[in-house]
Amino acid sequence: MIELRVLRKNFEKLKKGLIERGEKLENFFKILKIIENRKKITNSLQKLQQKLNEESKALSNSSIEEIDQRRSFLRNIRTNIQSLETDFQHLENTLTNLILKIPNLPQDDVPLGESEKNNLEIKQIGIPNKFNFKILDHVELGDKLGILDLERSSKISGSRFAFLKGSGSLLNRALMQYLCNFHAGHGDIELTVPYLVKYSSMQATGQFPKFFEDAFQISIPNSESYYLIPTSEVPVTNFHSNEILPEKELPLRYFSHSHCFRAEAGSAGRDTRGLIRQHQFEKVEMVRFCTEQQSEFEFAEMVSRASKILTELNLPHRIVSLCTGDLGFSSQKTYDLEVWLPSQGIYREISSCSIFGTFQSLRAKIKYRDAKGYLKPAFTLNGSGLPLGRTLVAILENNQQINGTVKIPKVLWKYMNGLKVLTRP
Repeated sequence: MIELRVLRKNFEKLKKGLIERGEKLENFFKILKIIENRKKITNSLQKLQQKLNEESKALSNSSIEEIDQRRSFLRNIRTNIQSLETDFQHLENTLTNLILKIPNLPQDDVPLGESEKNNLEIKQIGIPNKFNFKILDHVELGDKLGILDLERSSKISGSRFAFLKGSGSLLNRALMQYLCNFHAGHGDIELTVPYLVKYSSMQATGQFPKFFEDAFQISIPNSESYYLIPTSEVPVTNFHSNEILPEKELPLRYFSHSHCFRAEAGSAGRDTRGLIRQHQFEKVEMVRFCTEQQSEFEFAEMVSRASKILTELNLPHRIVSLCTGDLGFSSQKTYDLEVWLPSQGIYREISSCSIFGTFQSLRAKIKYRDAKGYLKPAFTLNGSGLPLGRTLVAILENNQQINGTVKIPKVLWKYMNGLKVLTRP
């Protein structure tokens, strides 16, 4: 959330940041107009309140006849005050709703650009395999190996759902165990989270109101609605909502494995075949709470962590800095990790690591008390470490062999009950 004091003091910076992000300035100018009107109402209220106080004080020594004569006048002042207070509250509500639609501002070191075409490649890790046979995509491999069933999932749930089966389910479970053990081994605190959250929790992390249509809503009779989490970032970030954290405890590092649910109303037809873009998927998420001074180090550590996982899985990938026009709504800086997919001959996003600054903590009211006793909003960060579905896609495609079998990465062997190669049962 953008603070009003920041908006007032850094008018041109905010305007510049929104333009760099490719945002329309309609809401921005509406906010400025409301602030101007709110100031006028505040001034009018102060004058009326002062007039009311003066009149009330003057009447304290008046006769009953004088009081009766002035009663109507005082009533009119109070009516005008109530009317202005109603107008003020309406402006406050409108202002809050508009501010919630303003995205975070990019950091100064984010590359300028209008779309993903302007993203900046930072580094490539690993060399893609060269296959001397026809490359199959993960859907074809999954069908041949009998580990992926999209037809039956479509019959039961519709498109963009999947059954994993047999050794496919085992591989999925092995990947989950490996990822969780990896993060726990680095000292992160594991959280098992609720999958249903309140509107306020989605708003706190920036999902609402911007992405309301992309959420699955659960209506409960005689109760407020709940929403299925699009990522465990939502419950983990809200874990410390409305709290004051001691600075000495920062940084706080959490991770969580969860199922994730996304309606993605505007993405029909995009990567909807197979496991790349589903309504329900699993992911291991990293979340950080820290000070501003710690944020760049924590960001680099998350990116390094995700890259190390991909390296241990022998998956060629690259690190890309998103340009201003491709940043997520809540992010002020994002590095994507993109894994090589042989069937498409391109790198595709598999992890996204972001600094949110105080954008989320201001919404969620997460503060810390520094060494001098001052309260400050915490910095929050999050990163994928990793999504299971897309990682399975990359493992299947990059490790396929000419006979249709798939080699299992060595780091997963201990979780596979002795299985080292996926074959047709």
